[in-house]
Amino acid sequence: MKTFKDLIVWQKAHELVLQVYKITAKFPDDEKFGLIPQIRRASFSVPANIVEGFKRRNNNEFKQFINIASASLEELKYFFVLSLDLKYIEKTEYQNLFNLSEDIAKMLFSLHKKLAS
Repeated sequence: MKTFKDLIVWQKAHELVLQVYKITAKFPDDEKFGLIPQIRRASFSVPANIVEGFKRRNNNEFKQFINIASASLEELKYFFVLSLDLKYIEKTEYQNLFNLSEDIAKMLFSLHKKLAS
């Protein structure tokens, strides 16, 4: 791997961020200082922590950043549930976001396991 962009998990996480920004652009204006910045912050925390961990070049530090990325991803999944319950997103949008999140979660778990061995 030459750069973080070579990591498939980063590519998927970046794709998720782009989807989150597109979807949250349609949220109600009264969420401008509420849910929108929270969900966006949680979303970009995932790939940002992958990048930071990748640059550390130390497996123990990289694992720590993968854990942080995983925690942000779990927070994001809650925001998807909340957004669905508030009727800010459709069921199909929720399912797409959730499925992509689950794929990323599995990849993060596998990467963490690989770094631990």
